[in-house]
Amino acid sequence: MEKIKFTLTDDETVEFFVLEQTVIGGVSYILVTESDEDEAEALILKDLSGQGEEEALYEVVEDDGELEAVSKVFQEMLEDVEIDL
Repeated sequence: MEKIKFTLTDDETVEFFVLEQTVIGGVSYILVTESDEDEAEALILKDLSGQGEEEALYEVVEDDGELEAVSKVFQEMLEDVEIDL
């Protein structure tokens, strides 16, 4: 499982394990968790960066409709994972 580092502010970073990634309607999403243990909290992040930008810009998906749709895709991709909203 790949682990990536996100910069939240100039001096604050957090590392996430990337469980899966997908593209829906031309928008990239990643499913991440802070722990690689079972029953860990997970977040769905949406890539907001523009084409050709050197660094990606991610935002937590908070819109209920978008969150539900993307979580269903991830559940289908990861058959052994259940996502509770």
